[in-house]
This record gives sequence, structure tokens and C-alpha cells, in this order.
Amino acid sequence: MSKEKNQAKYKIAVIPGDGTGTEVINEGLKVLEAVSKIHKFAYETKVFDFGGERYLKTGKTLDDTDINELKKYNAIFLGAIGHPDVKPGILETGILLKLRFSLDQYINLRPIKLYNAAFCPLKDKKAEDIDFVVVRENSEGLYKGMGEFKDKGTKDEVAIQLSYNTRKGVERCIRYAFEYCRKRNRRKKLTLCGKTNVLTYAWDLWQRTFNEVAKEYPDVSTDYAHVDATTMWFVKNPEWFDVIVTDNMFGDIITDLGAMIQGGMGIAAGGNINPEGVSMFEPIGGSAPKYTGKNVINPLAAICAAGMLLENLGEKQAAAAIEKAVIKIVQKDMKSLAAGKMGYSTSEVGNLVVKNLR
Repeated sequence: MSKEKNQAKYKIAVIPGDGTGTEVINEGLKVLEAVSKIHKFAYETKVFDFGGERYLKTGKTLDDTDINELKKYNAIFLGAIGHPDVKPGILETGILLKLRFSLDQYINLRPIKLYNAAFCPLKDKKAEDIDFVVVRENSEGLYKGMGEFKDKGTKDEVAIQLSYNTRKGVERCIRYAFEYCRKRNRRKKLTLCGKTNVLTYAWDLWQRTFNEVAKEYPDVSTDYAHVDATTMWFVKNPEWFDVIVTDNMFGDIITDLGAMIQGGMGIAAGGNINPEGVSMFEPIGGSAPKYTGKNVINPLAAICAAGMLLENLGEKQAAAAIEKAVIKIVQKDMKSLAAGKMGYSTSEVGNLVVKNLR
């Protein structure tokens, strides 16, 4: 990495995590080092072992000391969290949600962009038809973890899960989406995705806030779609969308569908954003333990996440160079975006991106 004087210096926390996380993070770091030399910026990294193996050895996920340490960094680069020997929910709640909530990463940003029509499962859709962004509220809703059991274990059991939405949380997410739509400057159209006809408390708040904030952005056109209709239009007419804003649960669901229409989890990157604090960037696919150690997993999602990280830090030229290199190899070199079918190993794909950075 660059050591020149008077250069920008970034501190990046690296959490490889579980399964194939280390493999894809290694390729992301390889690309990061190469692009830093080309675009002349300096950075340093520190690796943190948060994940399933650490939990199995120590019983620890994340504590306040860990969070305070991560607050010293400019950004976090995350591989994947999820271990087959750890009960579902422990790592997700204790690490992923702990990071998002404690660092107030209240935006989940998911670009959905098709680089090669040959890898799209939709008939007759071209690259220009699938180019939109989902802005997901990332700190409230059903994922707040509020609820209770009544008469647990009996035939009269009731499980209550609360969707917790505050005016502050909803408004800052919607405002971010309007600003992002304006800066993106593509179609300047923002779609609110919800369920106003059934979820009449939470989505009344979302709709009222959306309408009020919209008055401040007369240059951005707006519309609304129920979440079930949104999934239908993702498949039938994805070209209708520019930027979508939605709540935590709906955003979690529709972005996985978005990943599939852009070519699969192997290319899907996301950011957990705190515009005033520390943000975290990751491939959105899981730890894929069945592929661990085989050098066959697609690292492009992690590499694209590294590009998002750099853009967030202000290194826009470096970020653009990464995306251009990824587009080139996806269009010219790769046979597939699926693990084991790419025509190249994990490390070879990383090398291809580095080769095409200039």
C-alpha cells in the first residue's frame, strides 16, 4: 500500500468472519492494495476474529469493548458471518445486528446492477433494464428484536414480534433516500415500497413521512408500490425502478430477489451506512460453508463491496476503477457467476480484476 507523505490515511477494520468469508476478503484486500498504488492513497488494516470459531472457543460474540475499538476505524470490511456448528440467531444477533445497531448503521444500501445479460435469469432483459438501488432502513422494524412469548410450550402459546418504527428513524432513512436519488441523477424517481393496506400503523407513519419529505424534493418524482407488487415488478419490469426506499424486513427480502436478477449472490455487494460514523461493507451472500477451502467461491461481491467502501471514503476514482474492471471480466472472461462454474478459481478471479484495474 502507498506510503507516500501527505497522502490520505484510512484505517480499515477487517472482519473475515466464517466459512468462505476469509477467501473472498483476501481477494478484496488484494484488489484494494493494487488500486491504492494506482490512485495513490494510503491505508492500514487490522483483522478482527469475530465469528463462529471465536464464539465456539470463548462463548463471546461482541461486547462494548469491541464496539469501542471499531469506532476508531474509518470503515469496516466484512466477509461473512454464519457457522454450521452455532445455533442460528446467535451470531446474527450477537455480531451482525450488534454491529449495525451499536454503530448506528441505519442505512442498508444495495445497488442492483446487471453487468452481463447472459447471467440474468429473466427473459429478454438487458443490462440497462436492471440498474437500481434499494435503500433499506437498517436499525428498526421487526429486527429490533422486541416481543414476547405467552404460555410458551403450551397449546395456547402466543408469540408476539413487534415492528418498532420511530418518526426519527423513518424520516432519516427516507431523507437519505431522497438525497441519494438526487445525487444518483439517473431517473430521479423514488419508490416507497411497503404494505399500507394491511400494516396500518407502521406504514401509515412511513407513508405520511414520505409524503411530507417529498415536498422538499420537487425535482425527484415519487410513487408507491406494495411489497408483493414490488417483487412482481422486479421480475416483469425491473426497468421501472431507480431508487427504492423501504423498511428493514421488506428490504431484506426484496434485495435477495434483486441479487438473483443481477446475476446471483456472487456479484451482490452491500453497505451498512452511518453517514456520520463508521460504515461497514460486505458481500450479501452467506458464509457458504460447503465451499470453504475449495477456492471456488466467487469473490466479486466482496471486491464490489471494497469498491463501495472506497466510494464512501471519498476515493471515487478508485471505486470506479474497480467497478470497470469487474464489468470487463464479467462481460469478457467469466463463464458463470456461480461458485465452481466461473471458469476460474477464487484467487484467479481476484487476479483478473487486478489485471484490469488500469
